[in-house]
Amino acid sequence: MKADIIIQSDSVFTGLKDHPEPLTIVIKDNKIIDVDTHDALEKYVGEETRIVNAKDKLVIPGFFDSHIHVMAGSLFNHYAVPLSEAVSAEDAAEKVKAYADKHPDAEWIIGTGWDSTAWDDKDFPDRYLLDQYLPDRPVFLIQAEGHYGWVNSKAIEIAGITKDTANPDYGTIYKDEDGEPTGILIESAMSLVGKYAYDFSNEQRREMLQLFLDHATSLGVTSVNDLYMSRAHEQLEGYSVYKEFDEKDQLTVRIHLYPPLNGNLEKAKEFKETFTSPRLKMSGLKQFIDGVVTGYTAYMLDPYKDKPETNGETGFSKEQLQEWVTAADKEGYQIKFHTIGDGAVRLGLDLYESAQNENGKRDSRHTLEHIEVISPDDIPRFKELGVMPSVQPYHMALMPRESHTERVTEEKFPYLYPNATFFNEGNIMPYSSDYPIIPLNPMLGLYHAVTRKDYTLEETWNEQEKISLAQALRAYTYGSAYSVFRENEIGTLEKGKLADVVVLDRNLFSVPEKEILDAKVELTIVDGQVVYEQSSETVSS
Repeated sequence: MKADIIIQSDSVFTGLKDHPEPLTIVIKDNKIIDVDTHDALEKYVGEETRIVNAKDKLVIPGFFDSHIHVMAGSLFNHYAVPLSEAVSAEDAAEKVKAYADKHPDAEWIIGTGWDSTAWDDKDFPDRYLLDQYLPDRPVFLIQAEGHYGWVNSKAIEIAGITKDTANPDYGTIYKDEDGEPTGILIESAMSLVGKYAYDFSNEQRREMLQLFLDHATSLGVTSVNDLYMSRAHEQLEGYSVYKEFDEKDQLTVRIHLYPPLNGNLEKAKEFKETFTSPRLKMSGLKQFIDGVVTGYTAYMLDPYKDKPETNGETGFSKEQLQEWVTAADKEGYQIKFHTIGDGAVRLGLDLYESAQNENGKRDSRHTLEHIEVISPDDIPRFKELGVMPSVQPYHMALMPRESHTERVTEEKFPYLYPNATFFNEGNIMPYSSDYPIIPLNPMLGLYHAVTRKDYTLEETWNEQEKISLAQALRAYTYGSAYSVFRENEIGTLEKGKLADVVVLDRNLFSVPEKEILDAKVELTIVDGQVVYEQSSETVSS
């Protein structure tokens, strides 16, 4: 049998060992047909065989990002004002105005990434400031974590929000002393504006999906889990466009869908029967238990240190969540919960345990996502219950450390953004970015996982949570494949597996840790097809 593609490198990380090896990867059609020493190469070489000589550059399984939001990623990355560098509300408003002037045809001005906790004035901004810069066009600015938004008066007018508008379930419309909306919308209240701002045509959604696919493959991301993004952003969903691309063989990234866990198991069954291909699957259900620490909506075991009247809240009643979990678990669905506070983590584990007691134990691979604060008492329960802990290693550097340390008591500091803790307990970990809350680039996650550097890139935070590069790479490949029950198809470089392979421009195992951030992808292969190529310098045939 002659190969379509042969990749040679002195540094192949198969995922089966803790270090790279000199190996040859042989690809025919969509499969890896052999992994062997360089000496075994000749028998596979035919006239049409393409040989990639990667020398000492690192060859790895395709990255699998286990927690992203595809359509929101394209929207925020390609059609929005970037505000993460804004140093004040005024600076953010100026950036919005400059963007609006350059895009006179944009019906809505959407921005992302602002964070008042990083500004000198940490109070929430208001709509009147935005009105000074842009009074006539609607503005919708999503905060860095995606859980609250800042809008101008035009957006409020379009959404029909008045002093008499009641707060939606698990949402807050901030109002001033006179009862007038200030322009800050918390959690599900964002949907009041989002249903107008996110009203995209199918043509726009196709363009957004293509932009995502191109971006992902350029970063070596060959598989993703596309998770329900919350009631605040329900309109940002593109399932019908995904299906269209899949049927036309245009999906260059494997997408695993996680629509909402909401009690509608008939709809879930419909999704499961509709999305069944190797590149587009419905893999489970996702829901939110709580919100975020910075908005005081993360559900804590204890009151917030700087706001002792609250310990956050759950998005739904415990009884409602338990009813949904037990029913979905009984039907064999995998469930993922957004759990940031230690109260949410405990509740998530309790919900899964109760369903297990009711329905019997099985290999469910239910998951808790984020886990920014955890009680040490709950750490061993993941392994005991077979629940997967899923973290985003770059999240710890998303905002200043004070966004968390000023809100929880000092005894909780060692349990902020756990990572190595879960590996040490013997858990299989899936890694992810939470794109577009942070960039999709896996190098960021790898770097912060192995260094535990905070947002300054100088200071180390909870150094005991560092892990090895091999562990981090496995989490970003095998761990994520395991999270969707596909560890026998993808996630490692082995004979018989699907040919999802990435060639980097350097060997991450032999460069200084800081250089991980500079690493680029030279070649991305999905199903045996080259879907991204930086250059042809490393290639001979």
